[in-house]
Amino acid sequence: MHVTVEVVGEDTREVSVGDDDTYADLIRAVDLSPHEVSVLVDGSPVPEDQPVATDRVKILRLIKGGAE
Repeated sequence: MHVTVEVVGEDTREVSVGDDDTYADLIRAVDLSPHEVSVLVDGSPVPEDQPVATDRVKILRLIKGGAE
């Protein structure tokens, strides 16, 4: 299956996933770590250990910051 992955504020890519691939596998396919992002399907977050069940996702990078 091909999945359109939009990394919010960056770019959009087409990724090929297998039947048993999870959202964590999809995150790694776009060179990100599951620890630094949230995956959204239809605007709602999905667990990274769930099998990919859609053809379009948004990946939101979590931003950490503050005053130094």
